[in-house]
Amino acid sequence: MSTPAGSLKIPCVLMRGGTSRGPYFLASDLPADPAARDRVLIAAMGSPHALQVDGIGGGHALTSKVAIVSRSARADADVDYLFAQVAIDRAFVDTSPNCGNMLSGVGPFAIESGLVAAQDGETTVRIFNRNTKALVEATIRTPGGVVQYDGEAAIDGVPGTAAPIRLVFLDAVGSKTSGLFPTGQTSEMIDGVRVTLADYAMPMMLAAAADLGIAGDETAEALDADAALLARIQALRLEAGRRMGLGDVSKLVIPKVGLLSAPRRGGTITSRYFVPDRCHKSHAVTGALCVAVASRSPGTVAFDLAAPPASEATRGAVAIEHPSGRIDIDLRFAADGRVARAGVIRTARRIFEGNLLVPAATLAA
Repeated sequence: MSTPAGSLKIPCVLMRGGTSRGPYFLASDLPADPAARDRVLIAAMGSPHALQVDGIGGGHALTSKVAIVSRSARADADVDYLFAQVAIDRAFVDTSPNCGNMLSGVGPFAIESGLVAAQDGETTVRIFNRNTKALVEATIRTPGGVVQYDGEAAIDGVPGTAAPIRLVFLDAVGSKTSGLFPTGQTSEMIDGVRVTLADYAMPMMLAAAADLGIAGDETAEALDADAALLARIQALRLEAGRRMGLGDVSKLVIPKVGLLSAPRRGGTITSRYFVPDRCHKSHAVTGALCVAVASRSPGTVAFDLAAPPASEATRGAVAIEHPSGRIDIDLRFAADGRVARAGVIRTARRIFEGNLLVPAATLAA
C-alpha cells in the first residue's frame, strides 16, 4: 500500500509494558535530530488534545508513553532504550525520567526486531537506559527461540495473566541527581511538611499522606478530583526539585511524588504515586523501587511508616500497596548495607504492529 500524500510512514509496534501502553520504535526509524523526533512523537500521540483523538495516545499519562530502542555500542549492554513521556495537553516531550513499566516491553521488542538473538528457554537482554544512564537486565521466556507472552504471572492493574519478565536494576542510585539522598539528608522540612528527597531509579519526594490531610488509601479518582491537594503537592514538588539539583521542574515530570501511609493488606507500605499531576492508577516500577529502598533506609518518611521485616532474611522483600493492588520488590544488599540491586516481575504484550502515519509537515520546524 502506498503512503498517503503528505504523510510519513513510520514502522511501529504498539505494546503494553507492565501497566503502561505505548508505541515502540527503532531509533533508526525516527529522525536523529531530537527536536524533529519530538515533533513526530507529539503528532503520533495526538497531542495537544485531552483525548489525543488525532493520534494513538490514550488521553492519560499511562498511555502517552514512547519507547525508542537501538542496538547498543556499549560492551556491557545489548540495546539502548530511551523513554519519552509525551504531554497530553501541550506539545512537549519529557525524556528526563525512565519508565520501568515500558521497560518491560523493551526485551521482547528487541528480540523480535532482530537486535538480540533469542536463546532456547530464556533470554536475558542487557538494557542501557539512556534517560538515567542505568543498566537493567530483562529475562524473557523464549522457548524454541521465540518470545512467549502467555503465562501464569499476574500483575495488579492488568487483567489476566502473562509470561513473567524479570527486571533487575543494577545501578539505579542517583538516576538523575547526585545520589540516593541528593540533599544529604534522609528527611527535611518543606513548608511545614516533613519529606524525604530520594533518588533510586526515579527522583521522588516522599511524604506522609496524613501530613497532607488524607488517609493514604483513597482511590486515584478521588485524589485527582482534589484540586487543593494537587496544588499543594505541586508547590512542594517545585521546591523539592530545586533542592535535589533539578532546577525549575515546573515543566518536567520529575521529581515524582509518593504520599505514603501504613499498609492495610499485609504489605510493607501503602503508596499513592503522582505522575506528578495525576495519581497513578496502580504504581510505576521505578517509583516503587525508590519507595522500597527508602522504606528500608532509617530516618526516612518511608522507613517510619513501613512495616518492619519479620527477620533480616526477609528485609529485602518489600510489598507496596497501591490503588490496584500491590507490587513486590526484591532488594539485594551489599556487605556495607547499601542496595546492590533491585528486582521486580512485570509482563508485556505485543498488541499491534505496522506503520504509523504522521503529517509530513511535522518534520518542518
